[in-house]
Amino acid sequence: MTAMDMVLTPGGLRFAGRLWPCTIGRGGVVTDKREGDGGTPAGVHRITGMLYRPDRMARPAPWAEPIGPGDLWSDDVSAAAYNQWVKAPYAGSHERLHRADRLYDLILLTDWNWPKAIPGKGSAIFLHRWRRPGFPTEGCIAFRPYHLRQIADRVNPGTKLIISPGLRRAAI
Repeated sequence: MTAMDMVLTPGGLRFAGRLWPCTIGRGGVVTDKREGDGGTPAGVHRITGMLYRPDRMARPAPWAEPIGPGDLWSDDVSAAAYNQWVKAPYAGSHERLHRADRLYDLILLTDWNWPKAIPGKGSAIFLHRWRRPGFPTEGCIAFRPYHLRQIADRVNPGTKLIISPGLRRAAI
């Protein structure tokens, strides 16, 4: 483990010599992740991408990809594009990436159940902005907006995200 690994702890996310307050999934950390369970999956994951809203912020990193109104994420377990970034129109179940709220203005993507998704094992686990302190996610890890931006400034593709089993919630 290095200082540049992200480690989820009961006190928050340890990364780059700091402890970042965060929230996790309403189901806590789980070892048997399932679609819709609200759990944050235990394990060693990697940061695989960064998405951002160019109408709301400048490109946060050279490797960040812009998202627009037609960008979606498939959570349709019966679709070939399950747990993939897709474009509208898309008939399957999905989540909008270009949202009216600011939750997904900046997203760090992980390799949870990706790129070869197993149907039902859970779709995208993102690092994104929180709704408010203490409000759980659907399984993602969420941060204060300015903390997320600072994390994005320090993270690289391939950065490890280490989540140990048994956590019920992270500090806010």
